[in-house]
Amino acid sequence: MDSINHTHSHVNYHPPNYKKSPVLNPLRRLVDGIQVKNNRLAHVICQVIPCCCPFERNISLFGRSFHIPPLCKLNPLYDEFVGLRFRALSYLADECGEDVTRYIC
Repeated sequence: MDSINHTHSHVNYHPPNYKKSPVLNPLRRLVDGIQVKNNRLAHVICQVIPCCCPFERNISLFGRSFHIPPLCKLNPLYDEFVGLRFRALSYLADECGEDVTRYIC
């Protein structure tokens, strides 16, 4: 029988951020409070915050392949930045009627 505390060995498993530090709550509220109200800001947000982790990759070295896992989940504000990017994409698509496919991976 599997234990409740078992670890996941799947390559794409990313544990949720259960333990969020209360020290960063002011920054979380600040990022969550950013309202996207103009298209220039929305474009900047979509360009600055990547749609997928830029650090994850496979590297071949001397005939061996190494996988570098996504490190973005280690960012304590990851969920807030992803939410901000989503709000910017939604603003561009819904309010401005722009095609946002260039910002989608």
